[in-house]
This record gives sequence, C-alpha cells and structure tokens, in this order.
Amino acid sequence: MQVTDQGWDVHLYPSDQWPLHEKLQGKVNFHKPTLRLSFLRRALMRLLMHWPTHRGSGHLRRMIHRLEKREITDLGDLIQHIQPDMVHSLEIQHAGYLTHAAKRKLGAKFPTWLVTNWGSDVYLFGQLEEHREQVKAVLRDCDYYACECERDIAIAQGLGFSGKVLTVLPAGGGFDLDDLLQYRTPGKVSERKVIILKGYQHWAGRAMVGLRAIEMCAEEIKAGGYRVLVPLANPDMRIAAEVVANATGLQFEYPIHGPYEGALERFGSARIHIGLSISDGISQSFLESMVLGAFPIQSGTACADEWITDGETGFVVPPNDPHIVADALRKALADDALVDEAAAKNWQTCQERLAYPIVKAQAVALYERVYSETQQPA
Repeated sequence: MQVTDQGWDVHLYPSDQWPLHEKLQGKVNFHKPTLRLSFLRRALMRLLMHWPTHRGSGHLRRMIHRLEKREITDLGDLIQHIQPDMVHSLEIQHAGYLTHAAKRKLGAKFPTWLVTNWGSDVYLFGQLEEHREQVKAVLRDCDYYACECERDIAIAQGLGFSGKVLTVLPAGGGFDLDDLLQYRTPGKVSERKVIILKGYQHWAGRAMVGLRAIEMCAEEIKAGGYRVLVPLANPDMRIAAEVVANATGLQFEYPIHGPYEGALERFGSARIHIGLSISDGISQSFLESMVLGAFPIQSGTACADEWITDGETGFVVPPNDPHIVADALRKALADDALVDEAAAKNWQTCQERLAYPIVKAQAVALYERVYSETQQPA
C-alpha cells in the first residue's frame, strides 16, 4: 500500500501461495505462479521429511527439483518480459532464494536487485548449516539491502554483503495511530487486569518459558485479579497451561484466531505483554503492545532494545530464562507508575517512528533513491 499511489508500475510475484490482499486489488499487477508450484513443492518436501529413506524418496527429490526449476524459469521469464527498473525480494528464505536462482539464470540481463531482510533471515538462518551458504549467496549478489533491525546490518555484512544499505524500517509498514486509539481501554494502563503471553512454542517461539515465569508469579497474579490470555497457543502449549492451571489455580484463556481488530482490543486492554523467541526481527506483537499501551516484556533476540529502554519503557529479557522473565513480570505487576509512564513514553516513540505517514514517506524515499542511483544516462 505504501507505494501504490505513486504512479509507479508495480508488479507483484508471490514466492509463496498467498492470495492478493483485497486492499491491493487493482493497484498492482499481480502475477500468480502457474500450477501452484510452491504449494506442490512444499507438500512434497513435507512428504520427504516423513519418508527420507523410503524407496520412493529419490523420485520425490527429482519431482521437487523439477518444480524448483519451473519456478525459477517462470520468474526469469517474467522479469525478461517486464524489464523492471528494479527487483525487490521481500524476505530471503523464499523470495530471496528464488530470485537469486533467477538472477543466476539471466546473468548480466538481471536488473538492480534490492533485498529486504525479514525476521530471522540473517540473525538465525545465517548461522544454520542448511541455510548459511544460500543466505551468503543472496547477500553477495544483491545490490541493495534493507532491514528492520540495525542489528542485522553488521550481520549481513559479515555474511558477505558489500552493496549499499538502505533505511532501517519496520517491515509491517507502520500504523494508523489515530484509528488504533479506539482500541485502547480508557483510563490508566495500571488499572488493566489482563496479561498476554504470546503463545508461540516452536522452532523460534519460547512461550513455555513465559508460562513457567507466570507459574512462578501465580500468587501475585491471583491476588491482583488478572486474566491470562495466551493467543496463538498450539495444542502442546494448551496442555502445558492446563497443567499449570491445575497446580496453581490460575485461569488461562486462548483467544481464537479471528479478525485483527480482536487482537488489537486484547492489546488495548492488557497491562503486560510477554513475547519470547530465540530469534525475530521486530516482533509485530511487540510493536502492537507499544502502540496500545501494554507494558512489553520482550526477548532481546527481537531487537527490542532498539525501541525501548530496558527497565524504563519495558523489559528486555533472555528467551530461555524463566527466572529473569518472572522477575520482570513481578516488577511490572507491582509498579503502577512504571507501566503508566512507559505507556506514555512508548506512545511518543510510536508517533515518531511508527506512524504510517512517516514510514510511508521513508519507504517511498528508499525506492526513489535506488531508482535515481541506478538509472543509466540517456
């Protein structure tokens, strides 16, 4: 949405099988991949993971390889047909890898290439044996690099990026702050009676650590009459929370995944938001907690220190230490002045750095810079 009103000819080619958002309908040229290639490839890869030594595994690998070649060919053909001024890969593990393969295929004919780092692209995947060389190849061969964490610039350069670094911007694109005010519960944040624990427990999420911290603070939580919400909890997380509930008398609620407005209302009614992971870019839920007043307790692996002052406008904690998380939670429960003052200061930060018009202007300037620097004289 940030650049669709600039009069530019924007083409969107999804590297994954996501439908075009309704707000982009008619505003971009949408090129849907043929044969649902990425969907088929991922399905075959999941099958291969379950039967890695099955006698048909060789056949599955050959099918996956053929689909990958078809994806590369389709993207390369599209780029040759459009002849764009620049190609922008939003994210590395899917879009970046695919674009890099197309660049190798087209060689010198390939346009200026801008790569935007999302989430854990370099912070985590750049360290993993399975991905490191591919990440390095993308960073080595792209011309421009953008990210949402200052932290990631040095990491990208350490992995071989030698091009030009662009503005550090939140990947989410900013917020309509005036509109979001309607979701903030009237009154002081310290009067709110909700604690939110982001329920992700998977390869990166560490909700179980947060759950253990909540268990350690059970008496304070019950004494204060707080509700504990665990959105995005998977079945394993729910089982663990039920065990804690039985042991402590705490009550957990699991909001269903529904309209975005429901999530905003939860943040707007929460005193505290806990988000833990071993790796992330700027966590969107962390930013939502700042906008809507909830006091953030966020793992330091999500560059939270670039947005809040530890101990003043939130707590930056390790993702795997429930004792430190519990200490932070106790302080946020006990100190009304801390959470009220943090909400006011975080709102000021949001006005300065997250307001949609500000982020949009920075995004437009980013593209204009790339265009002006790469145009050949007539």
